[in-house]
Amino acid sequence: MPQPRGFVCARRADGSVVITHHGRAAATLRGARAEKFLAEAASGDPQLVMARWTGAYRFGNERAAREHPRNRSGRTRGR
Repeated sequence: MPQPRGFVCARRADGSVVITHHGRAAATLRGARAEKFLAEAASGDPQLVMARWTGAYRFGNERAAREHPRNRSGRTRGR
């Protein structure tokens, strides 16, 4: 599975943490959740931790399915 990239986190003066992905806000964590996130990010791969906390990641099979000929017709489903 490719490693997630493009995540940046910034701690604000009020103690909250803002996670951005390619310049767009993905999550804002406050209080105990912010502290737990910072501890986890310090102990592991920060990019992977941020991807997991924001939900902005795909599993390997979802990436593979996107490239399947049946799914490459150019149209999008859902949204």
